[in-house]
Amino acid sequence: QVQLVESGGGSVQPGGSLRLSCVASGFTFSRSAMTWIRQAPGKELEWVSAITVHGDITYKDSVKGRFTLSKDNAKNILDLQMNNLKPEDTGVYYCKKGYKLFGPQERGQGTQVTVSS
Repeated sequence: QVQLVESGGGSVQPGGSLRLSCVASGFTFSRSAMTWIRQAPGKELEWVSAITVHGDITYKDSVKGRFTLSKDNAKNILDLQMNNLKPEDTGVYYCKKGYKLFGPQERGQGTQVTVSS
């Protein structure tokens, strides 16, 4: 059974930083692509950053240069370092098994990120 538990969200001012973490279990993490997705209020789910099985990382254009994804296959942890946060980054962030929005929506319970002055 896939289990994904996110943490690290919070409220910050514009320009601030947060580090999200996702602890995975119930599947072979090292052999799985993983994605951070988010849902802003009133908007659809969107992918933010994704990593392939081979370790290739891609970012949504609006977060390039500000967000950094990392995957620790030894600890089954997926992190997202978010710097220079903007109000438009506000939303619930989820850790998802699989690449971007493809496939089953196996994700955790989410962690709230609020960027506001």
